[in-house]
This record gives sequence, structure tokens and C-alpha cells, in this order.
Amino acid sequence: MSLTQVPLRLATGAFILNSGIGKLGADEGTAQFLHGAAASTYPTFFKDMEPTKFARLLAWSEIGVGAALLAPMVPATVAGAALTGFGSSLVGMYLRTPSMTLDDGIRPSQDGIAVAKDVWLVGAGLTLMTQGISAAAKSGAKASRRALKKASPLPR
Repeated sequence: MSLTQVPLRLATGAFILNSGIGKLGADEGTAQFLHGAAASTYPTFFKDMEPTKFARLLAWSEIGVGAALLAPMVPATVAGAALTGFGSSLVGMYLRTPSMTLDDGIRPSQDGIAVAKDVWLVGAGLTLMTQGISAAAKSGAKASRRALKKASPLPR
């Protein structure tokens, strides 16, 4: 983990981990609300799932994403991909729920402000992914140059 990633990974990881832990004990009403939102947005995946099972799945998914962001041994590319996927699902819910946007389908309504702001999760995830890919590319290029120097028949 690069030092420049620490603030981003701490802030997003702690927030998402806390959110997941908070959902572990979701009551029936909360589970039905969470399931209803997901099932109306992504019916193929969640329509037939029990609300309490969905709430548990969501809680453990958030805990997993949060832990991946906080764990320094998880590469930035992996943590970023998890965060991008999670954030994209929330942005998808926002864009697919008519009551969350104004008539233009983009700008948030009063009901959508809480979810529309989650677009920052996608940006943070993409930032981590590009930093991880960039670091791997630089590392690979250095290794290739070292290998070429070793293999060169020219005196050093």
C-alpha cells in the first residue's frame, strides 16, 4: 500500500466497515426496506431472496469491502475493484430509481441526495485501481530493464 493511498483507504474503509457492522443486527423492517430497494433495482438477482438473508448478505459484503480497504496487504488494484463494484451498484440503484432523480434522470431529487453522493465511492475505487495498475506497470518495467542488463553481452 502506497502512503498516498492511506487517507483514501482509511476513510472509505472505516465508513463502509461501520455501515456493514451496523446492518448485521438489522431488524425485520430494516431488512425489508433494504431488500425492497435492491429488489426493485436489481430484480434478477434479489427479487426471490428473503429480506433477512439479503440484509445479512449486504452487511457481510460491506464488511468485506471495508476490511479489504483497511488491510494493507490487499493490493490497491483489488481493493479498488471491490470499492468500484460496490459504489457502482449504489450509483446504479440511484439512476434506476425514478424517485431519486429529477425529471432529467441525473440530478438528485430530495430522496436521491443520500445515494447520489455515493458516486465518490466509484471515483475512489477507480483511483485505487489506476494507482495499483500504474505501480505494477512501473515495477514490471524496472524488472525488465534489470533483466535486459543482466542478459546483455556488453561489459558493465
